[in-house]
Formats: sequence, structure tokens, C-alpha cells
Amino acid sequence: MRKVVAYLDKVVQGLTSVATALAGTCIILTVLIVCYEILMRGFFNAPTEWSIEFSVYLVLVSGFLGLAAALADDKHIKVDLLTSLMPPKANKTLGVMVSLAGLIFSFVLLIEGWEMMASSYELGRTSTSTLRIPLYLPQAAVPLGALLLTLQFIRKIVKDLVELFTKDTSPTKARVEG
Repeated sequence: MRKVVAYLDKVVQGLTSVATALAGTCIILTVLIVCYEILMRGFFNAPTEWSIEFSVYLVLVSGFLGLAAALADDKHIKVDLLTSLMPPKANKTLGVMVSLAGLIFSFVLLIEGWEMMASSYELGRTSTSTLRIPLYLPQAAVPLGALLLTLQFIRKIVKDLVELFTKDTSPTKARVEG
């Protein structure tokens, strides 16, 4: 069982690492595009038509691709007012229940995001700008990010359940005081 969990962990973490690198690349590209736009507009009085649209798409892509990394690193927003007062086993059990809720949410986001992207592809929807970017391209970030988030929730649930049920529950040996 531990080998399966370790394999799942390795695969999901590997995919998340690739997505994180892509998200970071999107942020760097956004910075470069905005700087280019500032130079063109400020120094040459020649604003670009494409910079805002591409920047928005890149920020969208980086946000969705970064969801799984945030969960993997336990960086999502959480309120621990009550959980900090709970015993560890109850806290872990509650964590599994919260992760199950997150899994359902991310799976719904995956399905709905896929349907949105597929609809845009089938109907040939494009952006309203003169660039006419096919909308399914930036929209693909939604189901891709949701898929990675779903996989991370599955990974987290499996690891937490294994930890919850395989902990050594034997009483600790009394220390001999000398």
C-alpha cells in the first residue's frame, strides 16, 4: 500500500512541479509584456494592441496552474481557530473531510471548465479584440488547473487516511528513570 501511495505522490507532485514552472513562466512573461507596453507607450507613443489581452490570459493561466501547488505546499487560506484546539486525530479526520469537500469542488470545476472550453472550441468562439484569439486556448487553464487540483486532493486524502490508520497506536513504554 505504501508503494502505491509513494507512486501516486511522485506522479502528482511531478505534474504539479511542471504546472508550477509553467505558472511561473506565465508570470515572467506577463512582467515582460507589461514592461514592453510601458516602454512603447511612454517613450515611443506607440501602445500595443495585444499586451493587455495577453497579460490577462497569462495571469489567468498562472492562477489556475498554481492552484495545485498551493494545495501541495499547504498554502491555501485556512482558519485554524478551532482546529488548533482539537486533538491531532480529530484534526486529521476533519482535514480529510475538508479535503473531500475540496475534491468535490475541484471535480465540479473540472467538469464545468471542460464543458466551457469544449463549447468555445465547438462554436469557434474568439476574443472580441482584433486578435481574435480562440477562447478555448486560455480557457483550457480552467480544466487543466482543476484536474491538477483534483489529483492533489486525492493525493492528500490518501496520504492523510494512510497516516490516520497506520499510526502506531500501541501505548508508549514507560521510561525507566534512573
